[in-house]
Amino acid sequence: MEDENPFREEDLAIRNRPEACTLVIFGATGDLTHRKLIPALYNLAADGDLPAGMRVIGFARREKSDEEFREGLEKQNRENSRQDHDDALWETFSQSISYHQANFTDAEGYESLNEKLLELEKAGGTKNRMFYIASAPEYFDDILLQLGSAKLNKPAEGAWARVVVEKPFGKNLKTAQHLNKIVSETFPEADTYRIDHYLGKETAQNIMVLRFANALFELLWNNRCIDHVQLTCAEHLGMEGGRGGYYDKSGAMRDMVQNHLLQLLSLIAMEPPIDLSADGVRDEKVKIFKSLRPIRTIEDVSKNVIRAQYTADTVNGEDVVGYRREDRVNPGSMTETYVGLRIMIDNWRWEGVPFYVRMGKRLPKKTTEISIHFKDAPGVLFNSLPGAEIVPGNVLVIRIQPDEGISLGIRSKLPGPSARLQPVKMDFRYQTAFRKSSPEAYERLLLDAMAGDATLFARKDEVETAWQFVDAIEDAWHKSDDPPVMAEYPAGSWGPKEADDLLERDGRKWRRL
Repeated sequence: MEDENPFREEDLAIRNRPEACTLVIFGATGDLTHRKLIPALYNLAADGDLPAGMRVIGFARREKSDEEFREGLEKQNRENSRQDHDDALWETFSQSISYHQANFTDAEGYESLNEKLLELEKAGGTKNRMFYIASAPEYFDDILLQLGSAKLNKPAEGAWARVVVEKPFGKNLKTAQHLNKIVSETFPEADTYRIDHYLGKETAQNIMVLRFANALFELLWNNRCIDHVQLTCAEHLGMEGGRGGYYDKSGAMRDMVQNHLLQLLSLIAMEPPIDLSADGVRDEKVKIFKSLRPIRTIEDVSKNVIRAQYTADTVNGEDVVGYRREDRVNPGSMTETYVGLRIMIDNWRWEGVPFYVRMGKRLPKKTTEISIHFKDAPGVLFNSLPGAEIVPGNVLVIRIQPDEGISLGIRSKLPGPSARLQPVKMDFRYQTAFRKSSPEAYERLLLDAMAGDATLFARKDEVETAWQFVDAIEDAWHKSDDPPVMAEYPAGSWGPKEADDLLERDGRKWRRL
């Protein structure tokens, strides 16, 4: 008997089914298309989830034939697919992929794209169209405006036309508002999908189920039981692949905190939605963003924000340079590669509970997790036992990546005649529980976009409200006559001492990873 796919039947039963479409990927020769998007579609095909009649058109500037384009995709799929590459499946799957060469600013290129789409549709292909903007951010405006000018945004009768926009969605509030204006003039909000791949990760999706389908946790999910929350996103890499030029204009705050980490924070902190519709969920997330206590003044920043850059050191036996000596990085750069924040949420549920957020490059390993630290039980019974003061209390850990899962730390008596406390862990791992790896984030997000389900995509007001919070910190930092000193940390360490001090001032410590 063939193994059941635990991620498919139950999942599709409670949401709209994806519909076949022609997916046009702008920036089709880029890294995202090769390492993420095409492998995601291939895995969906392997699982039997890709709608029949699905077609892909790669839109990019380089001269390529269809066959050359497919060969490049096949090579990367062999390296990056979640499942083993199957030659027979690839042969069938790749026949639905073609290439369209044009510049992003060339109106004729969009007219010829329209002609190609119409030819496919006349031959019996689907009339649904999905435009995925995976190009460099400076072309977002041009692509959207050209789609509108060519009327590619206008769906045929009985069909739909949607747009998926990759991050970064702006680099501050002003640019995000501008991009939102361009998008709204081209596609309705209901057909606009601002993607954040962290929300497609299985554990991130499971946060609401963990909270709202389990009375055990929902009853404890408040300031009466929770002492504090930690969100950690650690990356072990530096500026490989020439990324220094982009990163030096962005930094940890804009690149990760504004989108990924604030989105995860909102899922942890939000109130129960009235229903599981896209707007039902996103309404509650926006309320959290509006409840974030502003960090506006330089005094606020000094107390609640730590920024740092990594310095040269040896990592896993290899000498690595400091951030300011990385390729394409300004030698006098004031861009942070590490940021630690103390965030307060001013609402009834979370009054007095700090959310500590940290993100850093060149840390010891790659991991993203959320840890919920519960208040200690009254110590009148066990506080005199040997070593009781060093045994950690109850901590619920939600691992986003890698090794997705959830664990709960509890205190137990060590076996034997002596009365000693010992920390133990109850652990749930997706791969162990379901006997297979979780789908990649882009697999779920692409299916949702085909199904018209925007729950895991950011809404216009989500993006703008998050930028308001981040911009206030950035302005206080960069526009001050006397900004806080940029801290430093050795590459391969867990960050600067100042980030440890941020918690120690409150009598707390970062969780060891």
